[in-house]
Order: sequence, then C-alpha cells, then structure tokens
Amino acid sequence: MGVRANVAKTAGMKVAPSIASGYVRAMLDKAIDGVGPLRSAAATADSRLVDAHGDVEDAVTALVRLHVGLAGVQGFVTNLGGIAAFPVALPANIVGVTLVQCHLVAGVAHLRGYDLEDARVRNGILACMLGEKAVRDLVRTTSFPSSPMGIATSPVHDPVLDELISREVTTDLIARTVGRRAMTMVGRRVPLFGSFVGGGSDALTTWQIGHYAARELRDRNLR
Repeated sequence: MGVRANVAKTAGMKVAPSIASGYVRAMLDKAIDGVGPLRSAAATADSRLVDAHGDVEDAVTALVRLHVGLAGVQGFVTNLGGIAAFPVALPANIVGVTLVQCHLVAGVAHLRGYDLEDARVRNGILACMLGEKAVRDLVRTTSFPSSPMGIATSPVHDPVLDELISREVTTDLIARTVGRRAMTMVGRRVPLFGSFVGGGSDALTTWQIGHYAARELRDRNLR
C-alpha cells in the first residue's frame, strides 16, 4: 500500500470503487464540458491559442498560468456552478480545485491534438492528475501499465484501467484533504493562516500538474 493510501486509511476514509469512479469521472466530464462560469476545456484552450497567435507552446504556458491563478484564489472553486451537486464526502474546495486541474490538463491535451472524447485520452488526463512521482511509482509496482502518454495513445481502451485510475485519483484527493486539515489545525490560531495554506497549496499543486501534463502529453499535431 502506498503512502497516499496509508494516509487515507489512517484517517478512516475508505474509498469504495463506485464512489471513486463517480467523483473523478463526474469532475472530468464537467471540466471537459464546462460548468458555471468555467467554459469547456477546449474553448478555453482555443482562446489561449488565439491570443498566442497560433503558437501551441505559448498557449500551453498561458493555460497553466491561468489555472494556477484560478486555483490559488480562495473561494473561487467553491462557487462554481454545479459544485453543490457533488456528494459531501470530499470538501467542496478540494473537489473544486480538482475540477480546475482537470480542466487544465484537458486543455493541454486538446492543444496537443488529443481527442477529449476518447476514453483512453480521458484516462491519460486523470493519470496526469496524480503527478509524476506517483505515476512513476505505480508503473514500477505494475499497478499502471504505462505513463499518461502511453495510456492516452494505447492501441485499445482497457475498461479495467478506468476503475484503477479513478480509485488512485480519489485516494490522492483524500490524502490531500487530510494533509491540509493537519496543516490548518497546526496554525488555526493564526489569522488567515488557513487561507494562505489552502491557496498556496492549490496553486503549487496546479502548477506541478500543469507542467507534468505539458511534458508528458507530447504534441500529436506534428504526426
């Protein structure tokens, strides 16, 4: 059992397979299609491409910068339309920031020429959400068949992989929640401490995920 799974287990949070799939797949669907003031991932990415005068790499950089800012703004993610419809087992802020991060990675994938309706690409997007170290560990322990790029470009779609990735991403969400609560409790008597911790943590994680996706999902428009 990995570190993230141990954290979740220690906190007494067990992830049922149906819950795992429901959370992350719903978030991914909303990120790709758009929700509330958040436009579809493709539309947002295309607007950045126009601003970058057709330069894909400049558009990717701008997309990462935009989402880092969104993730770091306290209160933004919890006020997105549709967030209230999610079950309350995960805090609204965590669910919302993950929605923003899914939106970012989907936008990067779109700019790089991937079909966002392809189940393999969607699995690749969720794999990017785990971050480089977690993916590397999972591949090494044979839990994952390949990197996000390999998953997104696999010759065939493996339905079994859907559940595996959903479970891993949900476990990661819970581990993040537990870690944030611990940090907040340490400084709960310091004014605005929780806001700085939350905003800074969200922004940093989003930056890391965005840059990982940008490195991992290589441009298919060049083929």
